[in-house]
Amino acid sequence: MSRPADSSAKRRPASAVLRLLEGVDRLTEWLEKGILGASVLFLAGLLIIHVLGRQLLGNGVTGQVELTQMSLVIMTFAGLGYAVRRARHISMSAFFDQLSGLPRKVMLIIISLGTAALMFYLAWYAGEYVATMAERGRTSSALQIPLWIPYLAAPIGLALAGIQFCLTAVRNLTSRDTYRSFTEKDEYLAAPDDGTL
Repeated sequence: MSRPADSSAKRRPASAVLRLLEGVDRLTEWLEKGILGASVLFLAGLLIIHVLGRQLLGNGVTGQVELTQMSLVIMTFAGLGYAVRRARHISMSAFFDQLSGLPRKVMLIIISLGTAALMFYLAWYAGEYVATMAERGRTSSALQIPLWIPYLAAPIGLALAGIQFCLTAVRNLTSRDTYRSFTEKDEYLAAPDDGTL
């Protein structure tokens, strides 16, 4: 006697894909947090040493301005993917906010896929720029650091943001709920009413 088809058997491939995507999400989060944390700690340490050196020894860290600028470039592009993951990125949502239900979800999928395509295109273009910079041997003026090294954060950060937008689209295609990112549900958070109004 054959057993009736188990409904959980139909869900296994989708759940396996979601587990794989969750692994990708965790890996990219680990990369982004590592890059951001190291950059912030480096910048904080650099500025503390520079100030102490100027105050106590009369001489700060050579190339401090260049190193600060490079750290800010790295933090900006590494933070891009992290902002998308937490749904804290800039969004033009006047039209989107007027929608609800399925039209809102469809619009979010279209926006996510379109933005992912843009991020991957910009990552490719930034990668070409970094490769050209490396070929020409451009270096920073004071410390002679090859500029392609800190600017490599641009294509990596843009690619990570593109991956996050793709994950958002997949989450919305495979879930009943609407998600602003792979892990963040689309919920309207009203301002708390403290009774003053």
